[in-house]
Amino acid sequence: MRRFAILLILLQLSIVNYQLSMIHAQPVMEIIKQHPAYSSCNYDIYPDSIPDNLTPAPAGKKPFYISHYGRHGSRYISNRTGYDTPYKMMIQAEKVDELTPTGKKVLQEMKRILNDSEDRWGELTYISSEQERQIARRMITRFPEVFKDTAHVSALSTIVPRCMISMSYTLMELAQANPRLQITMESTKRTQHYMNFQDPVLRKGYMTPQAQKAYDAYIAPLTSNSRLMEMIFKNPDIVKEIVDESFFNYYLMKMGLFILNTHLKNETYLLSLFQTEELYRMWQIDNALWYIHFGFCKLNGSRQPFIQRHLLRQLIADADSCIRLDRPGAQLRFGHDTVLLPLVCLMGINGYDLATDRLDQLEQRGWWCSSVFPMGANVQFIFYRSSPKDNDVLVKVLLNEQEARLPIPTRSAPYYRWADVRRYCLNKLEQYKD
Repeated sequence: MRRFAILLILLQLSIVNYQLSMIHAQPVMEIIKQHPAYSSCNYDIYPDSIPDNLTPAPAGKKPFYISHYGRHGSRYISNRTGYDTPYKMMIQAEKVDELTPTGKKVLQEMKRILNDSEDRWGELTYISSEQERQIARRMITRFPEVFKDTAHVSALSTIVPRCMISMSYTLMELAQANPRLQITMESTKRTQHYMNFQDPVLRKGYMTPQAQKAYDAYIAPLTSNSRLMEMIFKNPDIVKEIVDESFFNYYLMKMGLFILNTHLKNETYLLSLFQTEELYRMWQIDNALWYIHFGFCKLNGSRQPFIQRHLLRQLIADADSCIRLDRPGAQLRFGHDTVLLPLVCLMGINGYDLATDRLDQLEQRGWWCSSVFPMGANVQFIFYRSSPKDNDVLVKVLLNEQEARLPIPTRSAPYYRWADVRRYCLNKLEQYKD
């Protein structure tokens, strides 16, 4: 009997692994061809619709508690550096009369984008409101048992205005759906140690000499774009003294992608300057850098995801506390991409705990940062039981509202015993010593 149970667990894991491989069956290049914003990684736009294909819960189990961490919605870039880099190069080229007609048109577009973004750096755009409302709408539609009657919803955000406003959009939608909900919200420095913790020691040591050498070698053949230079400058060889080809190509491409999050998304042609292959190369550059920053990269000691150890401990403590209650409820937290990505890696959600020193294998092995933290990204932990007296609590993980897997044996994927998940996470945390 025991042997049969083991075989059943292994079979279930193989099914989940197969499902994950199917998610990544479509090459990144093809995704970018259909959806160019994917190449911008953390500036990708949250999908307008989510497939409603959730796996039914095991017999008798019903959702009673949701624990959530979400990134704010679409925003302007944090500061003008990303725009100034190509803009200043273009201004210099204009002064020496080196812009082609296309180049002059590009410069006018850049000025328009800069004017639109001025004094809005880091602020939410109009798109964010609908993003957060849709996520909240689907949450209450999918899990009505959690938000019924006078259920308690506790919301917490970092002290950054865009996170506070994203929290407000979500709560307004929930209150509209059920005015009887008991809602509280808070934004305070007292919770920053886990809501937006950036360990100075780990952050300082992420780009080791070994990592820098490997990264430089990896991106060397990816950064140039002579075709773009010839489109914009009359004499590309001459302007090389004032235009860094690699920087110009990268940041102009970023500029075209950033504005997809704004009201100018259909009113500029910057993105049309670039071919799919060029967008794909930029994705490769950024994906590798995000992996070094926040993945279990062997080039810097495989430690960076532990930046979010405090958040994971808090998630466990909060869940333990809420499980003891005899009423349903939800805890919603609103923060940042630099928290969400390492949390996903730390927990090993969907294989993002990948540890390697081969940057050229990230795509093949499914470490695609764009799938983790688009604008509005979120992780939801949905808890299930048959009654308040049921000690066999199950939990399901949703990454951006899609069922995800954990590296934990289970007989009922994507459902896991909370006791197993809790033990796994605590054992993982014990591997890191401050």
